[in-house]
Amino acid sequence: MDHLPIFLDLKDKKTLVTGGGMTAARRTERALECGAKVFLFADELGTELETLANHPDFTHLRRPPDDEDMIDAVVAWGGSEDGDDQHLLELARRHKILVNIADVIEDCDFITPSIVDRDPLIVAISTGGASPILARTIRARLEVLLPATYGDLVRFVGRFRDKAMGKLKTGSERLRFWETVSTGPVTELFLAGDEAGATKQFESELEAAVTGATRPRLGEVYLVGAGPGDPDLLTFRALRLMQLADVVVHDRLIGESIMSLVRRDADRIYVGKMPKQHVVPQEEISQMLVRLAKEGKRVLRLKGGDPFIFGRGGEEIEALAAERIPFQVVPGITAASGCSTYAGIPLTHRDHAQACVFTTAHGRDGMLDVDWEVLLRPNQTVAIYMGLSNIQHLCKGFITRGADPDLPVAVIDKGTRADQQVVIATVSTLCEKMKDEQLEGPAMIVIGTVVNLRQKLSWYKTKSGIMHANYDSSDAREWLPEQS
Repeated sequence: MDHLPIFLDLKDKKTLVTGGGMTAARRTERALECGAKVFLFADELGTELETLANHPDFTHLRRPPDDEDMIDAVVAWGGSEDGDDQHLLELARRHKILVNIADVIEDCDFITPSIVDRDPLIVAISTGGASPILARTIRARLEVLLPATYGDLVRFVGRFRDKAMGKLKTGSERLRFWETVSTGPVTELFLAGDEAGATKQFESELEAAVTGATRPRLGEVYLVGAGPGDPDLLTFRALRLMQLADVVVHDRLIGESIMSLVRRDADRIYVGKMPKQHVVPQEEISQMLVRLAKEGKRVLRLKGGDPFIFGRGGEEIEALAAERIPFQVVPGITAASGCSTYAGIPLTHRDHAQACVFTTAHGRDGMLDVDWEVLLRPNQTVAIYMGLSNIQHLCKGFITRGADPDLPVAVIDKGTRADQQVVIATVSTLCEKMKDEQLEGPAMIVIGTVVNLRQKLSWYKTKSGIMHANYDSSDAREWLPEQS
């Protein structure tokens, strides 16, 4: 290890910076955020520094630094645009002040790292100056993993630190207790926005730790929407809970690319459903979630799309609420939005559709039951979930009830995934075109003139190198090879 990572207290400390450009601005801004008294030496201030000029702890000096400026200074940053900071380096060395000269490793007493700021939680990443861009890339990945509320969590837990340290006398007791807090219900309640519940749980956990009492642990259920298929569409919160769960209950819409992001040692329970073939009845799934939580497990109920849009998530959390099982719900990108976007079809458009209706082709008894009057209204898009097996009934229903036979239709199979396929037709020609297709589902059906926009707006490239764009709309499916 070439550098010792430390966090330096600069509050009210004298800090020197040279230069008037972007490099100096970044150093100055970071120092001011830490409460430092910044003295910047530059003939002129660049645009980035002008925004800091009125800060009460910022002083601009239109001259080079001298020996007197070094008095009481803690650190010095050289950020001159011309790279000429030899004078500052000599002064800092003479006065034994820590100095950093931008992009000159041999002239640096310390490295300025890339920072993930969740104040008071700070994560610093450094490559020892060898590859600042790589450090920035790693920082970006950590930004994804650390929710913005982690800083608030640290402050929340910090309020109880002295109380816990006073009651827990040995190091091992403290270690076990803080591990329980950081990985258990206290943290999850707080991150879910329930500060009162987190406080109550903290007090309960602390009392148990002090008395040595063993209490049956009640688990929790995370109802998470995994989106339509592309793992890049997962939310930050979904990914965090996927890494936390002890057991995952998932359906057939969850692909392996998403399942690979679940904690590796989590138990996996498949409850997938096929059209007209329900492997596990919904009531049994709901009771399974209750049972697993009562066993003290953190249960991830992972559902395709959004759990509250034709995902029966409401039914599952009704069962949890009835049994007083703690739960969280994480929205996902619903299939209508994700699939239409990846197919290059906007659901609304000023010239085509001022409304969008979501409906499903499956009712409680498995039969199609839709409000045709609502679906046939002009200037709207109709997005139909789970309609692949009922396409003939749907097309007939539209036509017999007065829809324009030339109304465009898109069937998006495996939307957002690498093997996505799209069939374009009209309500009068779709059934015939579908005879030659081998679509397996899940599929999304989009009906409306917005489908015509796909000729201009297709952008998604499948794993076979096919860009769905610039196609002849008379074809059932276009196959446009990737251009070299």
